[in-house]
Amino acid sequence: MAAPTPINLTAAVNNMITAYNDAAGRPTPDFSELASGNIGGRTLSSGLYKWSSGVSIPANIVISGGPNDIWIFQIAGNLNQSAATIVTLSGGAQAKNIFWQVAGEVTVGTTAHIEGIILCQTGITFNTGASINGRALAQTGVILDGNSVVQPQ
Repeated sequence: MAAPTPINLTAAVNNMITAYNDAAGRPTPDFSELASGNIGGRTLSSGLYKWSSGVSIPANIVISGGPNDIWIFQIAGNLNQSAATIVTLSGGAQAKNIFWQVAGEVTVGTTAHIEGIILCQTGITFNTGASINGRALAQTGVILDGNSVVQPQ
């Protein structure tokens, strides 16, 4: 790698780890173990959510709040979003204010759509046709297969 790539890469990795640790270290959740991790079909208001296991999104969800609201999802296990499901924003909620902090692996199913910034300690897999309005940052790898990744504004 030619300069400045090594320095930029090191800075990016360190920034991701700092963001991951900040999200993981937030105390006093507003919601703890919501729906035992099965959040499909729900409308989620702003706040700090915490699960000591995995989270599944087997049906569409809505993230609802204002443009300055923040959502942090602390997930100790895996995050699995089923195929063809959609995470929708409402009320002015913005993808840049949504943080999925995942200790396990993340899988976004075929043609599914997710909103927000994924900070993953392990790996992220976007199945064929899946999309994100946000960022997918992992400490090991991100696997893409014909996906759309849009940087949040």
